[in-house]
Amino acid sequence: MRAILVLMDSLNRHFLPAYGNDWVIAPNITRFCRRSVRFDRHHLGSAPCMPARRDMLTGRLNFLERGWGGVEPFDRCYPQTLSDHGVFTHLVTDHYHYASVGGENYLSLYDSWELIRGQENDPWVSRVEPLPERPHLGRWSAAYAANSTRLTAEEAYATPRTFQSAIQWVRTNGRAEDWFLMVEAFDPHEPFDVPQGYLDLYGDDWDGPQFTWPEVKPLDLSPEALRHIRRQYAACLTMTDRWFGRLLDELEAQGCLQDTLIILTTDHGHMLGEHGLMVKNYQPVYDELALIPLMVHLPGDAHAGEVRSQLTQNIDLAPTLLEYFGLGWEHPIHGASLWPLLADPAAPGRPWALYGWFGRNVNISDGRFTYLRAANADNAPLYQHGCMASTHGRYWPREAFAEIEAGRYLPYTDMPVFRLPVHQPTTPLLAQSHLYDREVDPAQEVDLVGTAAEPPMRALLERALREVGAPPEQFQRLGLGVPMDDATTPTEGGC
Repeated sequence: MRAILVLMDSLNRHFLPAYGNDWVIAPNITRFCRRSVRFDRHHLGSAPCMPARRDMLTGRLNFLERGWGGVEPFDRCYPQTLSDHGVFTHLVTDHYHYASVGGENYLSLYDSWELIRGQENDPWVSRVEPLPERPHLGRWSAAYAANSTRLTAEEAYATPRTFQSAIQWVRTNGRAEDWFLMVEAFDPHEPFDVPQGYLDLYGDDWDGPQFTWPEVKPLDLSPEALRHIRRQYAACLTMTDRWFGRLLDELEAQGCLQDTLIILTTDHGHMLGEHGLMVKNYQPVYDELALIPLMVHLPGDAHAGEVRSQLTQNIDLAPTLLEYFGLGWEHPIHGASLWPLLADPAAPGRPWALYGWFGRNVNISDGRFTYLRAANADNAPLYQHGCMASTHGRYWPREAFAEIEAGRYLPYTDMPVFRLPVHQPTTPLLAQSHLYDREVDPAQEVDLVGTAAEPPMRALLERALREVGAPPEQFQRLGLGVPMDDATTPTEGGC
C-alpha cells in the first residue's frame, strides 16, 4: 500500500482549469484531475496555515479552541498511527513555519523529514547589514531579499527543490511497500516570485516597481497593479504545476502511479481583489477562501474523471488515509472517511461544514447556504486552549501570564490544558453576519441576513457547535443558545 498527499499552500480553486478557469496555465493538475475523483464542495476547516495542518493531521477542528500553534501532547495524528502500524512516513516541505515558534512537533510526527529552506521570511541566508530596499509595491522582506540572492536558476527556487527532493525519494523508495509520502509546497503562497519566463506566459506588461507580495488589507490597487499581481500569482501556480508534473512523471516511470493513492489539496484560498479584498486573515470567509480544491487519485484509476458534489472538509482526510491502510481512529474526531463517497457517487456527504479563523466569525454551510456568523462587539468571552503556549512566531505574552488558568477544559482529553483569555474586539469588517445562497448567488453578493433563510442556518450552526463539542464561550460570543451539557463531547468516527 502506498499513498501520497500533495499540499500546495494557498491554491485557489477558481484559478484552476480543472475547476473551470479559462486563462491560468496548469496542465499537470488538469491531467491529474482526469485520472482522479474531483470534489466540488470541499471546504477548509481551520485557517490559516498551521491550524489547517492540525485539522488535517488530527481529524479535528482547531479554530474553536485556539489559533496558530504546535501539535499538542494529547493530539493523535495519522502519521503517528501509520508509523505505529509499520507504514513508513516521510515529509518533504519548504513550509518554514514548521521550524518556527508556533510550529512545534509537526516534523517529528514522521519517520523521516526534509525541510527545504528559503521561502517567505525564512531566516536562511544571513546578512548582518540588510540589502537595500528596491522600489516596490506591497510588502518588502529583508529575509526574502537575502534568500533571493541564491535564486540563480529555476531549480534553486524552493518549490522546484521541494519536488526534486520528492522525486529523489520516489526513485529510492517508490517500489517498496507500505509507505506514505507528504509533499508540501509553500507556493503559490506569497511572495509570488518566479523566473520571468513564467510571467511572460501571461503577456504581462507591468512596467511599475517590483510587486510580488500584496499587503494584507482591503484592495487599494490600480487596475493595472491588480491585473499584474493576479498574473504574478498565476505564474507562481504555473511553476508549481510544472514541478508537480515532474513528480507525476517520475511516479509513472517507477511504475507507482497506477497503484498509489494520491491526494492533491490545499489549506485555504487567497483573495486577489474579489469582494474588494486582498490576501486573508482579517475579512469574512468568502468562498474564495473557504471552497478549496480536492482531487483523489485511486489505485487503478478507479472512478477517474468523476465528480462528487457532496459536502466534504479537510478534517476528512485523516480518517480517509487511515482507512486506506486498513486502520481505525484512536480517539473522537470530527472528520469522516471519504471512502463511501469515493466508492459510490450517491453516498451521502456530511450534513454541514463548519469552518473559520480562531476568534473571528464562525461559518457554516449546508451545501447551498453559507452563514457567516459574527461575534458580539467585544468578542468575549474568548479563550485559547492548549498545552503549547505559543502562537505565530512567538510565545504567549508574559503580561498575560497572570490571567492563565489550567484545568480539564477540553472534554475529549483527560489532560489539563492552559486557558488564556484573549482580548480582541470585533473589527468593523467582521461586525456583521452574512448569509448567501450559493445556488442563485455563487458570487456571494446578495446578503440574506434578516430573511426567512437565516433562522434555519442559525439553528444548524448551534447544532454543529454542539456536535463538535465547541467550548461554551463560543455560544456566548456568537449570541447563540446555551450548549446542552450532554451534547458537548464529539462522537467516535465523525460528525
